[in-house]
Amino acid sequence: MARYTGPLCRLCRRDNEKLFLKGDRCTTDKCSMERRKTAPGQHGLRRGKLSDYAIQLREKQKVRLAYGLLERQFRRYFKEAGKKRGITGELLLQLLELRLDNITFRLGFASNRNQARQMVNHGHFVVNGRKVNIPSYRLKAGDTVAVFEKSKTVAMFEENVSKAQHAGVPTWLQLDGASLSGKVLHVPQRDDIPLVAKEQLIVEFYSR
Repeated sequence: MARYTGPLCRLCRRDNEKLFLKGDRCTTDKCSMERRKTAPGQHGLRRGKLSDYAIQLREKQKVRLAYGLLERQFRRYFKEAGKKRGITGELLLQLLELRLDNITFRLGFASNRNQARQMVNHGHFVVNGRKVNIPSYRLKAGDTVAVFEKSKTVAMFEENVSKAQHAGVPTWLQLDGASLSGKVLHVPQRDDIPLVAKEQLIVEFYSR
């Protein structure tokens, strides 16, 4: 299965929930969820009752698509979370939040995760002073991420960061807008993760 390259707004309409896949556009009246609240397709007006399996599947798909992962990648994260001590669903979200592409998005260096992944791939960031171009690179508490020195002249970074400073960043991260850098203060807890998801349904889906 290849990465999804179709209309992003269609995914939000399918789950009847904003996944913020288009960044700033999702917070304006141009968002398709504001203009068309029906499911995609010619039968979108008729939302039938979902089975328990379908509800679990949609929840898993929602989280997977929100972070932009393939099924094999997502399942690998779930297996890793299942081997750790604690609540599997919360541990899964923690692992996803600590990805480099997600942290650069949360810090406001990018307007959405797709853009953040592209920026990481192009080598625009350094972690603890070392250039990293792997979107799935996992950070830990105390790690710092900054825009590569030669990339600081790109106007897009300053524009995105100024918007992030106005909107605010998660409490488990620290942003320094002047130096275009950020720091992971601690591993995020469930209350620190703004994603609206019922992670227990994902655990039930993979435990079938």
